[in-house]
Amino acid sequence: MATIPSVPEVVNAPAPATASTPIVLTPAAIAKVKEIMATQDPVPAGLRIGVAGGGCSGFQYSMSFENSAGMMDKIMRFDDLKVFVDATSATYLNGCTVDYVETLEAAGFKFDNPQVKSTCGCGSSFSV
Repeated sequence: MATIPSVPEVVNAPAPATASTPIVLTPAAIAKVKEIMATQDPVPAGLRIGVAGGGCSGFQYSMSFENSAGMMDKIMRFDDLKVFVDATSATYLNGCTVDYVETLEAAGFKFDNPQVKSTCGCGSSFSV
């Protein structure tokens, strides 16, 4: 009798990015953003994630709170969190996963972007 290999169970894994959601936020990232947003007065409408020119490798990620969407923004929902991404940034972020990581050395948001070809030594900028 043939045995069926067991498949490891994946818990709280982010869903893959699709055409309608070019980026993915992990449950840890969503929870941390909501936690920080709750301390703001007034509470912002959502989170803006973008890519800007700069840094030693050419581009860097940006995250800020936003009160309304721009005309060219893609609006994504992760649970009840709105995420705004401008059309230009969406091109560079397609397939990107944003996670929140806490280690003994540091804590912060981590971008896992399959389009990145190289990063700088400090890890805060990238090139495509």
